[in-house]
Amino acid sequence: MRTAIVLFTRDLRVHDHPALATTCAAFDRVVPAYVLDPTLADRSPNRTRFLHQSLADLRQTLRGLGGDLVVRHGDPVAETIKLAGEVGAEAVALSADVSRYARRRERRLRAECEQHRLHLRLFPGLTVVDPGALQPGSGDHYKVFTPYFRAWQATDWRTGLAAPEKIDLAGGLSVGRLPALPAGESPDAAVGGETVARSRLRDWLPTHDGYGDTHDDMAGDHTSRLSPYLRFGCLSPLEVADRVGDREHPFVRQVCWRDFYYQVAGAFPDLARTAYRSGATEDWRYDTDVLDAWTEGRTGVPIVDAGMRQLRAEGWMHNRARLITGGHLTKQLKLDWRAGLAVFGRWLLDGDVPNNSGNWQWVAGTGTDTRPYRGFNPVRQAERYDPDGAYVRRWLPELASVDGVAIHQPWRLPEAQRKGLDYPPPLPPPGPPPPWLR
Repeated sequence: MRTAIVLFTRDLRVHDHPALATTCAAFDRVVPAYVLDPTLADRSPNRTRFLHQSLADLRQTLRGLGGDLVVRHGDPVAETIKLAGEVGAEAVALSADVSRYARRRERRLRAECEQHRLHLRLFPGLTVVDPGALQPGSGDHYKVFTPYFRAWQATDWRTGLAAPEKIDLAGGLSVGRLPALPAGESPDAAVGGETVARSRLRDWLPTHDGYGDTHDDMAGDHTSRLSPYLRFGCLSPLEVADRVGDREHPFVRQVCWRDFYYQVAGAFPDLARTAYRSGATEDWRYDTDVLDAWTEGRTGVPIVDAGMRQLRAEGWMHNRARLITGGHLTKQLKLDWRAGLAVFGRWLLDGDVPNNSGNWQWVAGTGTDTRPYRGFNPVRQAERYDPDGAYVRRWLPELASVDGVAIHQPWRLPEAQRKGLDYPPPLPPPGPPPPWLR
């Protein structure tokens, strides 16, 4: 009986899982495994809860196929090699990843597999197109999105794979217990798992034709909310793009942005620490009181504070609000983008190295934006994407009494009305105030 291990990492699903499907077709017995790595623990209570929910759902699905999810705690390389010895495995399969930590884990695993005469195979699955598969005429990766998008649209995508019909697990194996479900910090955070993810995808797909016209409507909330499930691999990005069906579709373009940042991170491993754009000016100030006010949603700029309140309540933020809050931190308050990256990294369910870092650098002007000095006027953004103030009222109840568009500039209200609001004035930016604040 030939046996292999499939090591799950950020691919917590059974549908369109190349490592799982290919291994089940090639081996008599397959041992699906996940190692709870203490190095990655406690970075985000929200993501830890989402991860554990996803693992519980994956175990239930695998049991329905005749298998199980073997759970171990510790160093993922050491635990995988140990498990291989327990079950007499001859091979290990996993999905390739691009982060610095994931690539170091893969190198260590490869060395240990060679030493123990195990065959290691890495598979695609975390992106639609493999990072590094597309390269411009000069250089090792695309640094600008638009030419990458054209190449991405034109290339042949791999064929999606069905879930295995049956998984035969090694007998007599202790599968291990999942830890108790931890408490997250955001009370209204989404629930993790492939089952919920596929249900959300089914519910959203009939509405996708209107995505291009409505996804920036902050109060309407017509986004897919699939990003946490893509981040943990509860959904295959290839399947999502295929089911939308049109490579020109605005939502598929957003999926391509995700692939774009994965290939950037693969070529530039310091994306979370170092300015990507050569020669970028980084003249930041460091003020913990200002950073705390931004983090807690009390900057005095309602559209910014509403976004930060949504982040803390849901572990998620509307994409337009991400641009506005990030732009305010870096372009108006002049705080280091790495500070904002860390805050988002703590709260976001969908926070990962490529997208979180890439988007923060884009907003800060240190990344891939071809217009790095562009700014985001928060009042103009609010009036355009939250014209009647419904999004702000949802998250800032202290301003609910302010009618209409005036809610976006409470500092301009009559003095008597302004004094009756339990809301701070805008934080003073360094240097001359911008026109919208005068």
